[in-house]
Amino acid sequence: MSMTEAASKRPAHDDQGPAPASTLFIFGASGDLTKRLVMPALYNLAREGALDAQFQIVGVDIVQHDDADYRAFLTDTAHQMAGAAGLTLNETAWSWLMDRIHYIVGDFDSAETYKKVGAWLDQRKSETGQANAVFYMAVTPRFFGSIAEKLGENGLFDESENAFRRIVVEKPFGTDLASAKALNAHLLTAAQEHQIFRIDHFLGKETVQNVMAMRFGNGIFEPLWNRNFIDHVQITAAETVTVEQRGKFYDATGALRDMVPNHMFQLLAMIAMEPPNSFDADAIRTEKAKVVQAIAPMTPEDVLRDTVRAQYLAGNIGGRHVKNYQWEDNVAHDSHRETYVALKLSVDNWRWSGVPFYIRTGKALAVRRTEIAIQFKRPPHRLFDETPTDELLPNALVIRVQPDEGMSLRIAAKIPGRSVRLAEVDMDFRYSDYFKAEPSTGYETLIYDCLTGDATLFQRADNIEAGWAAVQPILDAWEAGEGELHHYKAGSAGPSAADHLIERDGFAWQPLI
Repeated sequence: MSMTEAASKRPAHDDQGPAPASTLFIFGASGDLTKRLVMPALYNLAREGALDAQFQIVGVDIVQHDDADYRAFLTDTAHQMAGAAGLTLNETAWSWLMDRIHYIVGDFDSAETYKKVGAWLDQRKSETGQANAVFYMAVTPRFFGSIAEKLGENGLFDESENAFRRIVVEKPFGTDLASAKALNAHLLTAAQEHQIFRIDHFLGKETVQNVMAMRFGNGIFEPLWNRNFIDHVQITAAETVTVEQRGKFYDATGALRDMVPNHMFQLLAMIAMEPPNSFDADAIRTEKAKVVQAIAPMTPEDVLRDTVRAQYLAGNIGGRHVKNYQWEDNVAHDSHRETYVALKLSVDNWRWSGVPFYIRTGKALAVRRTEIAIQFKRPPHRLFDETPTDELLPNALVIRVQPDEGMSLRIAAKIPGRSVRLAEVDMDFRYSDYFKAEPSTGYETLIYDCLTGDATLFQRADNIEAGWAAVQPILDAWEAGEGELHHYKAGSAGPSAADHLIERDGFAWQPLI
């Protein structure tokens, strides 16, 4: 059952004006992240008029470019990406952005680089009277601490009444609890917590943000959002891509580290958080942190019973042959690194006591899909026990994060006729049916929020560390060789062991194929 016929598309107007005038310094300006995600997001913001006329971008990297050469490099990349996506570049918006692009050649470990950054800001202040700055670390994690430290040593985090200074840190935020704590300590020796924006592009997606609007803006959901009515929750992040060219990184990281303490736990926190007392950034982040802190720590026995790790074998995805993970480039041929993980978790608080949360994420699966499924309990007394409708699936609310953003509510309805027979129907909502939305990378909202100082969608140090604390027992057990490494065929729905994990509780995963 679709609700789209009665709807007319509404433009996604934004009543916020341009972000304050500032300079965005991109460390790692010649890298893949910058050209694939950060620059397209800035282009989209420019096209929407969300950037101030005095906005400037300064790329910082060891790769040799001057301003003109760097602009040509970005322009060639932008045309290639637009063409591959079947889009046409808005030349007016792109030219506006390129007029504000500059480049500094510098080694991230050299003090001279930071003197150049400081001199650029001093000149900017003398010319325009403003020296707001955001330092974006689009670099490998080994540079996070040292870049922050050198920025601090050169006084580049010093704020005044008329100038803000902020730093954006990409994930991964550490590789375990100890390294996450060390990174946070390193960052906090250079900058204050309110200046640090730990970015997770999942949180820039409209559907993720709409979870709070759906829960707290509609009176029909919140009264049911607890252990009295919800049977269990499933969170899925399935990818069709393999490790591709990231074999060296992935073989040292794996699915658990790469996805669970950040992406998956942020989705869990959005679903399970208590209503904040306001939409102030700290109020929301405090409630999210409480959820992650309430995840019950696992014992070694829990890890063996409630976790599944697996690695993909050769198969086919969309007609494309995929080889064994162990034969991917830059992967050890005897690697035991997981490319798939499934977990059963408990959130030990009043609202969720006794409600299991099932998480699964993996690469080389049959479909690309990120979704959250909330399954409600069956009615306490069913009038249809003696009819085939006894096997009807329970009510479920499925929130689709990607690629088809929206949500659906599964209910039971009577089939027309003289007999009382029920069938499952879906009330479906798709964003594309109701709102005109331009293509985006997921970074637009996050970059804009950073420029305006809104930290709502960014992770705080306590949230990061709570996430790592929850997965640390799993990492420890796996590193000690506990538990079996399962396998699954590329292009499938994952390992059968993950099915057994949820089926033993009387449930079943939302189908992927």
